[in-house]
Parts: sequence; structure tokens; C-alpha cells
Amino acid sequence: MSKTKVAVIGSGNIGTDLMIKVLRISKTLEMGAMVGIDPASDGLARAERFGVPTTHEGVEGLIAMEGFDDIDIVFDATSAKAHVANAERLAPYGKRLIDLTPAAIGPFVVPAVNLEEHADATNVNMVTCGGQATIPIVAAVSRVTPVAYGEIVASISSKSAGPGTRANIDEFTETTSHAIEAVGGAGRGKAVIVLNPAEPPLIMRDTVFCLISDPDPATHDKIRESVVEMVAAVAAYVPGYRLKQQVQINPVPADQPVHTLLAEGATDVPTHQVSVFLEVEGAAHYLPAYAGNLDIMTSAALRTAEHLVANTLAATPTEVLA
Repeated sequence: MSKTKVAVIGSGNIGTDLMIKVLRISKTLEMGAMVGIDPASDGLARAERFGVPTTHEGVEGLIAMEGFDDIDIVFDATSAKAHVANAERLAPYGKRLIDLTPAAIGPFVVPAVNLEEHADATNVNMVTCGGQATIPIVAAVSRVTPVAYGEIVASISSKSAGPGTRANIDEFTETTSHAIEAVGGAGRGKAVIVLNPAEPPLIMRDTVFCLISDPDPATHDKIRESVVEMVAAVAAYVPGYRLKQQVQINPVPADQPVHTLLAEGATDVPTHQVSVFLEVEGAAHYLPAYAGNLDIMTSAALRTAEHLVANTLAATPTEVLA
């Protein structure tokens, strides 16, 4: 069976790691182009060594490439601002876009949670690294009992935060917060990112807090089971994803003003806090193992593209674009 050709826009850390994943482990995808704007970037140099067609002229260079018409899927690993321009420029050509920036033009996709829901979308957004790591946990709780408030803290090594990540901190918090609600099912969401300067660098660690209004111990057992099942689902495509310790569910103290965290109009008073602690170790395809924040993004994007190939691109062009 022939493979589906893809292009990666962005020859930085994320784009290069994604390219290597496509080359090494994908059974259905084939690199059709590596696109950057810096002719001296390591990503473009590696692509050339691997025999992947390259251009340092950005999206315009991609469109002008001889094999552009054969490319079905375009990954964008640039920045939120750049993706807006790239998506507009590529719109007339009918490509499927997988956005690894916080631009959020298309619907949010977290593979373990809602991949099937957006199989027909022409531009899907991979939220953020923190979102990919934590939203599955919020969803695991909310499928058992309503989550009034979900808060996540993503702690990553400062060495794994490149210029794109640092330039998009505001977009990270806004996009992740929105996705905690839209995908995770929380009544209200909040996201925090911490760039940890520790040496040696620490791997990605994430904390998820959920407020629920259900004191039933049987419900709490179901939450623990649901979280463990969800962790296994994510680990199926991100092998370094794991629980750091057992799920904790504790009563909310009577004097804790949790009502200030709830969405406007919320009436149920939270009775318990669910706390989940995670860590994400990278596969070290291109970047060090501590850069799990980048690995989970590229792994999620790869899983999404392979799903599109298996479920959508096998249809006729008319059905795909409908």
C-alpha cells in the first residue's frame, strides 16, 4: 500500500522531531517536504541528509515545489501568528492541516478524547503540550461526574522551551484553558505553564486539579479507574506518559472559597478535589528525553494524521472535501 505524503512547515525542534517520527515509525505516512525559513537550520540540514525535499522559503516555497500536488496533509509547527497566514495561503489547495501551534483556527483535537469527532475537519488544532498531557485526565473525570472547575499546571524544562514556545505563552494559557472546557468538559478551565530552569533538566511534569460535587466513595473509585484507563490510552501513542502517583480525592475544606473558581451561574457547591500527578518522558527521537512536552505534541499530531489516512483520505476527494 502506498503511503500518504505529508509536509512539515517549521524546521525547529518540534518540526524536526515530527519529521523523524514520520520517517522512523509511521507505516502510513511519507515525508514529501520539509519547510523552513532559515537555510542554516538543523532541521533542513537533517531533512536533506534523509533525502527529504526541502525549501527555506516558507509556505510560498512549499507551494512552488514540484511535488506539492502530491502532498495531502500539512503539519504546521511554526507559531500561532504564522499559522494564521499559512492556513490562509494554503486554503485554495484543499490540503488537510494539522496545527501544532496555539492558533486554534480549527477544532481542538486530543487523540485519546475526541479524534473521531473531527475526522472531516480541514484544519485541526493540537491545543498545546500541556493540553495534550492534561485534558485527557479532565475528560476522564468528567465522563464519570461533572467537573465544575479544572486547573492544570504544566512544568517543563526551560531548555525544551524554544523561541516559538516562549513567544506563545499567552496563547498557551488561553488556548489550553478553553480546551479544558471544550474538550475536557470542565465548567471552567485554567492553565498555568512553568519553565523550570533546574539542572540537570527535569522531564515534563503536569498536575491536574478537578473540583467535583459528588461525595460518594463509589464515584471516587470510578474516577480512579477512569483515569488509569485514560492514561493507558494516551500511553498507547506516547509511551513515556504515566501517572506519577495514585489519584488523590480529598474533601474540600468548608472554609475554602472555591465558589470564586466556578463558572458564572454555577450552583452546585464542590465537595471534593481530584488531584492527578503526571510525568511525560520523551522518546528521544530528536530531542533529549526530558523534552516530553515536545514529544507529546508530535506524537499526538502523528496519531491524528494516521487516523485521517485510515478513516478519511481513503474516501473519494469529493467526500473528503464535503
